[in-house]
Amino acid sequence: MINALMYRHQRNILRKGHIMNKNISEETENSIGNIRFNTSKYAIHRQIEDSQDEQFSKERQHPCYIAKLPSHTASMNVGVVVAGGTSGNHRHYYESLIYIIKGNGYSVVEGNKVEWEAGNIIYAPPWSWHQHFNTVPDKAVRYLSGTNAPLLQSIGDIDCREEAG
Repeated sequence: MINALMYRHQRNILRKGHIMNKNISEETENSIGNIRFNTSKYAIHRQIEDSQDEQFSKERQHPCYIAKLPSHTASMNVGVVVAGGTSGNHRHYYESLIYIIKGNGYSVVEGNKVEWEAGNIIYAPPWSWHQHFNTVPDKAVRYLSGTNAPLLQSIGDIDCREEAG
């Protein structure tokens, strides 16, 4: 019965051009599964680069800014590799997609050098050693990283991370 109702609900959404069916209760509109949230409080993290996470940055050996949002499956952060600098060489169980906002450099992923520039996306597979290098001596690199670490945390705290050395 529930599957039939969900199918009917999905069909109504598609028919109306992704406009939600008016028969859905207010409780459903304001919750995800059994987790309730205040949309006005958690729908946005304003000025992310005004809130550097000191511990996260120290572990990664470069400035990082974590988006503090209630996602249970994906995370996002902004990172900065200082002029001529590097990130730490590390690996983790979660996947990372890294979009270069500005700057030039390269990454070494499992021993393979991958050169990049603004507008490129780098993929760091699970448990692969990788490190990022800024090749410009007078300008910082800015990147946006998305991971599935929260998903691994929510299914059993299996989001291990290891630094080389």
